[in-house]
Amino acid sequence: MPNTISFPGLGIGEFVLNPVAFTIFGHDIMWYGIIITVAMIVGFFIALRNAKIENIKKDDVYDLAIFLIIFSMVGARLYYVLMKLENYNSFWDVINVRKGGLAIYGGVIAGALTVFVVSKIKKINPLKMLDMVAPGLIIGQAIGRWGNFTNAEAHGVETKLPWRMGIMYAGSANTRYYHPTFLYESLWNILGFVLLMIFYRKKKFNGQITVMYMIWYGTGRFFIEGLRTDSLYIFKSMLGETVRVSQVVALLSAVIGVALFIVGMLYAKERALDGASYDRVYSAEKEDALGVDDAPAFDIVEADKDEESAEEPETEESGESDTEKETN
Repeated sequence: MPNTISFPGLGIGEFVLNPVAFTIFGHDIMWYGIIITVAMIVGFFIALRNAKIENIKKDDVYDLAIFLIIFSMVGARLYYVLMKLENYNSFWDVINVRKGGLAIYGGVIAGALTVFVVSKIKKINPLKMLDMVAPGLIIGQAIGRWGNFTNAEAHGVETKLPWRMGIMYAGSANTRYYHPTFLYESLWNILGFVLLMIFYRKKKFNGQITVMYMIWYGTGRFFIEGLRTDSLYIFKSMLGETVRVSQVVALLSAVIGVALFIVGMLYAKERALDGASYDRVYSAEKEDALGVDDAPAFDIVEADKDEESAEEPETEESGESDTEKETN
């Protein structure tokens, strides 16, 4: 059913937004599915571009993409179902994704495991493959959040801020104003994508782009998730407050990412120092082989020549004086 959306503080009046894009043979094709498909395609082409930098074959990227699409979707669905297991009474309910129910972190975790398995089979450094995928993943997430917008879901708590999003759901006569958390995350992810691509060619160690993704996305998601009204929960804390699953995962992701980044940079620095030491040793050995140590002897030879040339004028002077004596 169509919903009425508005952003009055931004000068955008009410407009009707239908989650259904079109209907084929009686089946509704949702904007959400179309947008997710576009996100996957964009992410795939970004990965292809990065594969050239990592010297990974196109065929390997194609194979990885097939498995990623399958297992990421399965992971995203299982993650969501496990957090709301009481709502599912049959196997059909579990696999029926047309009613919604995908969790991005489930897809990310399943996708990471898929990359490790495929890289092992292909005998490719898994950290290189993860780096190849990470920028495409975060820009895909930025695009995918607009699928939530078309469904008028994944919004935040009510607010009066200038950029508030008004939603009048189908069948309702009242408009309520919320934090547009889909927009917050989309913009955050776009900025993250730009930063990852800037640092891609400057990375110091394999896996750096991946841990930067973990830090960036985890940090942003932790704060944005705190505003949402549709979070998944795991248990009650000692303070009686409900703990949001995505906040826990986001915080762990960011903290682990920072730790791995520090370790990676220290390792890269150590390798650079070892490389510099090797270069010095190699240069010394090369100089020995070329006889560069004989340079002092060369200097002595030059000094002897200078002394001889200095003595020659004296000989000429003495010769001239003898001649003069003979002339006289």
